[in-house]
Amino acid sequence: MDLNADLGEGFGSWSMGDDAALLDVVTSANVACGFHAGDPSIMRRVTGRAVERGVAIGAHVGYDDKPGFGRRFIDIEPAVLRDQVVYQLGALDAFARIAGDRVRYVKPHGALYNTIGSHEEQAAAVVGAIVDYDRSLPVLGLPGSAWLRLAAAAGLTVVHEAFADRAYTPDGALVSRRLEGSVLHDAGEIATRSTAMAVGEPIQDFEGGSLKVEAASICVHGDTPGAVEIARRVRQSLEGAGVTLSPFAS
Repeated sequence: MDLNADLGEGFGSWSMGDDAALLDVVTSANVACGFHAGDPSIMRRVTGRAVERGVAIGAHVGYDDKPGFGRRFIDIEPAVLRDQVVYQLGALDAFARIAGDRVRYVKPHGALYNTIGSHEEQAAAVVGAIVDYDRSLPVLGLPGSAWLRLAAAAGLTVVHEAFADRAYTPDGALVSRRLEGSVLHDAGEIATRSTAMAVGEPIQDFEGGSLKVEAASICVHGDTPGAVEIARRVRQSLEGAGVTLSPFAS
């Protein structure tokens, strides 16, 4: 099982999360590429530390929306979105290569992640950008999403992920962040749910039913209050259950 987190999401003198501490816990780092968050110096610093710790570097591409942290839908032309994703991939890959590695996979961020779950044109644009840049890059996303279906059809390697600290609807979608209870905060509960998902056991969905989530990677959000402690508890719980942690992308 892989354990991933969203990192490098500060900007200039404004910081978000404890990247250094999380890089000691996770096996894959979804690094902001300068659009929803991040800047060149942050990208350099996070990719350098990731390489030092043997953590796989992923491009966390998003809408060009720093004020909204990439969590607002943008009705962007597909061709423009395609170029923006290529731009972000190239920027992060440059710093990854300076650090001695390269971008190993792609995971969209926030509103883009949610939108391309069903928006066919934008989903095709993101897939097209990856095909243009490097079709060997695996893509990380939610099972059943339109963009993973299109990615698989384009010959890309598709990797399913689960979310440690997010509530799920009965059909396996993420509950909107606008609803109370959509984000979990209790480290013990999050660790227990993560281990259940990793070993193939069901979890409770948002409506109290039973839901089985199959994934090769579990995401812990770096911007959640107490993120480092949550990530540590998740890792301890997984390893305690005999789950081997390693990057899915090599």
